[in-house]
Amino acid sequence: MAKSIQELQDEIIDDFSLFSDWMEKYEYIIDLGKSLPLIDEKYKDEEHLIKGCQSQVWLHADKQGEEVVFTADSDAVITKGIISLLIRVLSNQTPDHIKDADLYFIDKIGLKEHLSPTRSNGLVSMIKQMKLYGLALSQMQTK
Repeated sequence: MAKSIQELQDEIIDDFSLFSDWMEKYEYIIDLGKSLPLIDEKYKDEEHLIKGCQSQVWLHADKQGEEVVFTADSDAVITKGIISLLIRVLSNQTPDHIKDADLYFIDKIGLKEHLSPTRSNGLVSMIKQMKLYGLALSQMQTK
């Protein structure tokens, strides 16, 4: 059974508590980005580009059975790490769980206050896009 969104967020909070300063946390985020499962090149287009991000971020959602699997890529290392955190939490969840998710880990690890305003806006845009995919896919289910 896949872990719940809450369990995954708690794991991330625990992971971040191991680091004493933000330089170490940034390095960790960048490392996470390096292990991000790469998006298929055909999805690196305008349609999959997240609007509102300072850097380019492509996001694709694929329905596999009852769950949604996200893949993404970005041209910026820190952004790649941030989207990989979101994918870790929201991928392999049902569309309803994705659209209703309360992503409290972002505040708990202090991510938002350590991002520039433009990166912070980008983070909000990434979350919004992932939740929109969840909403769209949950509506497709009921038809």
